[in-house]
This record gives sequence, structure tokens and C-alpha cells, in this order.
Amino acid sequence: MSDRIRVTTGSPWEPVVGYCRAIRVGNIVEVAGTTAMQDGEVVGKGNPYEQARFALETIESALKRVGASMSDVVRTRMFVTDISRWEEIGRAHGEYFRDIRPVATMVEVKALIDPDLLVEIEVQAIITDSAE
Repeated sequence: MSDRIRVTTGSPWEPVVGYCRAIRVGNIVEVAGTTAMQDGEVVGKGNPYEQARFALETIESALKRVGASMSDVVRTRMFVTDISRWEEIGRAHGEYFRDIRPVATMVEVKALIDPDLLVEIEVQAIITDSAE
């Protein structure tokens, strides 16, 4: 399988910036930085835990659409606007990955695309189950 399978979510930024939510090439899946945006509105304003959970739900949905699952995730990257709230974001991450335990990075950034966004998460997955 060498064709690219793309997942779009209808985000207004996808066609403008020129990206998709997720892409699968062979057994590799990359999921773009994902935030808590739904229909142009920030979900969980002021709550990094809720925003992280929403982003992870979106990521899980994108993975499923290309035949992958959260158990295939080998790397996560979390971009946060306030590192002092790492435990709230880490708690949401742990709810999804406690047993999977991918490598993970969390870094503080100056800002995300909307000032109400507190966290953005991207993942890489490798599908190893040959019975896809």
C-alpha cells in the first residue's frame, strides 16, 4: 500500500493552509496538530484538560478512518501555552495512553492559532497488525 489516504475534518484552515487532519502512507500514519476546535468555536475554554480530551477524541476518530487505533500510536507531541498546567493535560493524555505508553513530548509555546486554545496535540502511528 503506497497510496496516500487522507482524512479531512472540514476545518476552514485545511484548504487555506494546504493540509489534512491525518495521512496514511503504507503502515505509517501522521496526525496533524489537533486542537479543541469544533465548528469554529473553542471547546473547553479555559480548561486544558477538556481541550486535551477533545483533541485526543478527534485524533482517535482520524486514526480509525485510516484503519489505525490509539494502540498504534508511537509518538505524541503536545504544545501547551502554559506549562504550569501540565498535570491537567498529562491526565488526559494518560487516560488514552496509560497502557500504550508512546514516547511523548510536551513543550510550552507562546501562542496557538486562537488565543483561547491552550493545547495542540499531534501523533504518529505505525500499524503493525497485518490483519488490518
